[in-house]
Amino acid sequence: MVAAGAVTAAPANAVAGDTATAGTYTFAVKLDIGSGERSCTGALVDKQWVLTASSCFAENPSQGFRIAAGAPKWKTTATIGRTDLTQATGSVTDVVELVPHDSRDLVMAKLAKPVTGVTPVPVASAAPRQGEELKVAGFGRTKTQWVPDQLHATSFTVDSTQDVSMSISPKSPADGAVCKGDTGGPALRETAGRVELVGINSRSWQGGCLGTDASETRKEAVDTRLDDLSTWVLKVSYRDVFPKAPWNKATHVASGYFTGGSAGGTRHMDLIVRWNDSEVTLYQGADDKDPYHPFVAEYQLGKPLSEDPKTIWQYANNITGASFGNGTDGLVVRWGDGELTQYTHVDKDGFHDEKTILPGDHKGPWAAGHVKQMTAGRYTDNALRDDLVVVWEDGRVTLHPDLNTNGVANGAKKTLVQKNTTWPFATQITAGEFTGKKTADLLVRWGDGEVTTYPGVDAEGLHGEINVKPKEKNAPWLKATVVTAGAFVANDRANDVLVRWENGTLSLFPGVDAAGLHEEVKLVG
Repeated sequence: MVAAGAVTAAPANAVAGDTATAGTYTFAVKLDIGSGERSCTGALVDKQWVLTASSCFAENPSQGFRIAAGAPKWKTTATIGRTDLTQATGSVTDVVELVPHDSRDLVMAKLAKPVTGVTPVPVASAAPRQGEELKVAGFGRTKTQWVPDQLHATSFTVDSTQDVSMSISPKSPADGAVCKGDTGGPALRETAGRVELVGINSRSWQGGCLGTDASETRKEAVDTRLDDLSTWVLKVSYRDVFPKAPWNKATHVASGYFTGGSAGGTRHMDLIVRWNDSEVTLYQGADDKDPYHPFVAEYQLGKPLSEDPKTIWQYANNITGASFGNGTDGLVVRWGDGELTQYTHVDKDGFHDEKTILPGDHKGPWAAGHVKQMTAGRYTDNALRDDLVVVWEDGRVTLHPDLNTNGVANGAKKTLVQKNTTWPFATQITAGEFTGKKTADLLVRWGDGEVTTYPGVDAEGLHGEINVKPKEKNAPWLKATVVTAGAFVANDRANDVLVRWENGTLSLFPGVDAAGLHEEVKLVG
């Protein structure tokens, strides 16, 4: 069984099957490697990244698929959005960087510029099943054409699955085959109008393909599985985005399971950021335990003032992620006029199910200046719904149980701390699960740089105090301007603390517990 794409001294190469219907599979990519020396197929999985087989770029594909990361050895050109190569649709651009997978015949190829007008194909999360029918596409040879000018696609059946690969064979042996030039091409699952990427062509016997010895009749092929690599794909395509964010311009952050994660699942918490130009961004959490790459995708939820002069987000004074008992998290926002708004669900498409908890009047206690800090957390026995803790300018600390049911105006309220001169210096507060108590803990960063947690806060008040970071002269935490906590690295241990420093750098402290802070991971700067 040989790689179906690395062809020396041949101009171009494609799946011996039907011509793809015009307008379908526009995410398919034709790769010209070495100015006609080799040809492969790929799939656009991000506006600037193509997923294909690393064996396409190997010195000798018959000796293995491993390649070095970096610029491709040979000039490589990608044609995207052009299933008929005789047309002028789509775009043509160079491949400038290769990021190979360390143990599979896969590589992410970065394009010189983002592609517009073509929707990337999503990577499947469900494993291929034996007997499942998939559509396999490619620009390689056919039975009669050495250099096809159109994308071809045909149906294959999954014969068996292995840990990192799957064996497939054509549904109609008389027509189907994976030929030279099809390496890196997509194996696609089509369900209810949705197309997703299940595998990438790796090797085949090439029986019936033009140029293959007539005695070779085998048409089975091997594809690399992708169903457990969605995070890897996202991380590679996203890695240049997050570090470049201007974090000194982040004014508010909120953590929560906004994009489908949960405390019992593998995907970790997401992060919502409101910037000083009023833009609002959602960063999707990863599903592995890499503390250096906790987020894998970025979505714009609100436009900046320069694009939307009437954006409501210019009036946001506080935001906090909150659970309202529907399985995913939402957001609570306090506006400058004192209005308190609940978005029961937030996801990559925006804010949903808006509910006014408290109307604004510009004069009430919730208006600007009276509320110092607020955070939502699991502070009562209702494990499915969050409560709100508020620090007021006069030093009071109040607990408002079950926001979704009670609200804050006439609902239940508990005063955890009476008026005093200490709590006005609580400059940052965040709910978190640090000590394993029945209810959530409260982390406070004080004006003198001290950091404290209060374990198991509930309606009865505060119960003890843990000094996480003592105050000290020129304490670094004096410059911690934005702080939040959440399960950014793992769901099965104490929460992590994310800190945006005054100079715009960003740090993550994984697994903060009763013993305090441990390692510091520099995410930015």
